[in-house]
Amino acid sequence: MSSPAPEGLQLNGLGKTLGGRTIIDDLSLTVRRGELVSLLGPSGCGKTTTLRMIAGFLQPDAGSIVMAGRDVTRLGPDKRPSAMVFQNYALWPHLTVAKNVAYPLRLRRLPRAEIADRVDRMLGLVNLLHHRDSRPPRISGGEQQRVALARALVQEPDVLLLDEPLSNLDAKLRVRVREDIRDLQQRLGITTVIVTHDQEEALSISDRVAVMNAGRIEQFSSPAELYARPATEFVATFIGALNRFDGTFDGTRIHPGPDVVGVRPENVTVSTAPRPGALRAIVERVVPHGHFDEVRLRREDVTLAAYVSGAAPRAGEVVFASIDAALVYRDGRLVEPSVSAPVAAPVPAVVA
Repeated sequence: MSSPAPEGLQLNGLGKTLGGRTIIDDLSLTVRRGELVSLLGPSGCGKTTTLRMIAGFLQPDAGSIVMAGRDVTRLGPDKRPSAMVFQNYALWPHLTVAKNVAYPLRLRRLPRAEIADRVDRMLGLVNLLHHRDSRPPRISGGEQQRVALARALVQEPDVLLLDEPLSNLDAKLRVRVREDIRDLQQRLGITTVIVTHDQEEALSISDRVAVMNAGRIEQFSSPAELYARPATEFVATFIGALNRFDGTFDGTRIHPGPDVVGVRPENVTVSTAPRPGALRAIVERVVPHGHFDEVRLRREDVTLAAYVSGAAPRAGEVVFASIDAALVYRDGRLVEPSVSAPVAAPVPAVVA
């Protein structure tokens, strides 16, 4: 029986201190071969430092980095089976698109015919053959991003690394280019790690997402698991919107206590007619989001957000709200099991 193929990427107990401050603290992560994983988190959480260590631009103070079964911890960027797409693309403005893509192959002194063949194949893959002789300043931001991606992929790396690759694009173009990246990654089956602070971007293209906070991984799960069962209070508040209340939730009321109760706005049902156990509240504001409306409710000094499809109530209107599910955290960790109420329960703004 043949042994299983090595993982695409393994990070084992990485640590890094910069300027006397711990940036990465005992970080371990396994990325399966052919998987796309996002490092997601707020600014300063250590995600870019982690990516730079993977790429070889920073040496870890502790731990090891293994790519395709090979320890590359002490190897420089040019000696690793990886390629990186930088946030600013780092294209040579005076070189043509084809020469930009060919640049890393020329550094390796590959035969001219092989370089030309690989460059044309890669430009065809990213739909840029028609811009072969154009220069980067003459093409769009999305096309420049694809040139940078082609330059990385032409090296045929085992691991592809992307540092905030969509941050310089407008919102509409970001959606299209991220779909291009995902499609290309799946067609090539290449192990990929992408750094982003945009949760929508991470959740939409990743097989799994590592949510980072203060140099550590808070949770490493599928996008669906992250949203439905955030393991920590930090993840719950960082991923998606959350109504947060201090106290203990018993399924009908919030009582004074040590817990934190979180309710997703889509788990709040709003009705204009009274319902058993529902809370009477005033609509403070309605914020349109296209296919749904965000309804902000108030009762005394407690506010609550709900997502409503179809006809939304008007500001100033009296409504009745109940919840369908809640997440309960104790000492910052999810209490197992999280609370899920199949029948209407009062919004946790009614404190006994």
